[in-house]
Amino acid sequence: MSEDPITFMDNEEESDVQLVEYDITSSANDFNVLTITSYIETGSIILPPYQRNYTWDKKRASKLIESLILGLPVPQIFLYEEARNRFAILDGQQRLMSVYFFRKKRFPKVNKRAELREVFVERGRFSDALLSDDRYFEPFNITLPALGGEERSPLHGLNYDTLGEYQSSFNLRPIRCVIIKQNEPKDDNSSVYEIFDRLNTGGVNLKPQEIRANLYFSDFYEALYELNKDPRWRKIFGKDERDKELRDVELLLRAFAMLVYSNEYKPSMTRFLNRFSNYAKKSLSKKDIDYLKSLFDRFLTAVDGVSPAVFRATGRFSIGVFESVFVGRCTQFWAQRDQAIIPPIPEAKIVELSTAVRALLQEGTTKPEYVKDRLAKARELMR
Repeated sequence: MSEDPITFMDNEEESDVQLVEYDITSSANDFNVLTITSYIETGSIILPPYQRNYTWDKKRASKLIESLILGLPVPQIFLYEEARNRFAILDGQQRLMSVYFFRKKRFPKVNKRAELREVFVERGRFSDALLSDDRYFEPFNITLPALGGEERSPLHGLNYDTLGEYQSSFNLRPIRCVIIKQNEPKDDNSSVYEIFDRLNTGGVNLKPQEIRANLYFSDFYEALYELNKDPRWRKIFGKDERDKELRDVELLLRAFAMLVYSNEYKPSMTRFLNRFSNYAKKSLSKKDIDYLKSLFDRFLTAVDGVSPAVFRATGRFSIGVFESVFVGRCTQFWAQRDQAIIPPIPEAKIVELSTAVRALLQEGTTKPEYVKDRLAKARELMR
């Protein structure tokens, strides 16, 4: 087994990992600038909630606008068809938003971009009042500095309204948009994870949970972020600061996935967590989510008196031990939606389970039969 730099993790790359075949259609559409900005304004093209902030500076955005005006080719955009007339951006956020900001004649200030992203995610658009607020935006005039003694571009200093004869060319300039739709399997949209992962291999690679949070954001994920702040969980996990790559959130996700969705488990663990995230987004009601939050709170109270060391192996946090204790103790509560207080869990009982779990982990990690045996042992010992 390999060990994660922070946590003692199962090795997911086992020989029996099942390949998933997809029936996917992709179509290339040349939407012009007017159509694209209209789609953004009406919510047909959406930004996934955990897409990164807008990062381009005005010079780079201006080069894109210049390319469109001059008819130079620009990289294509990838969109994922979530529903009819609803497309999530897989690749091309910076280009799309640069075009949108230029049409609006406003450019986002660097120190406000995280806040602006949250506003856009919540409302799906920027109001005219916000766009005109100089605390958040500044004028967007094309910025094309002269280089090496060359004559400055005649486009320099222009905004959308002052483009003159160039405005029509800009408005009607097509941008190639590849629209991807998954037809099979129908019960999940896991291909979007695979596509997003591959599209992001050319730049700064995102970790699996960063991609997952992007694609499957939901009320359940909001609950995970809230639970991840709990001091009792941070104490068990062993780090006060939240992980910027969301690995602590991924550990919580895995524990809940094993509690709620273990009957659907099959390798790899990454794909299992993708399917559960999709299930949680579509099928867990507000009542279910509120109960799971309450259950986790009661579980943390039940283990508050034990040493965090019992959840460790070779000195590091062990997700295998933690999820086994959590699932073993909480399965009946979840099945019956029991609101009772969870009695304190003796430290000796956790040590006993930890020893059994580590022995089972030596036999196998993510194979379905070993996961089933591990959880069955946990339910037996934690009753």
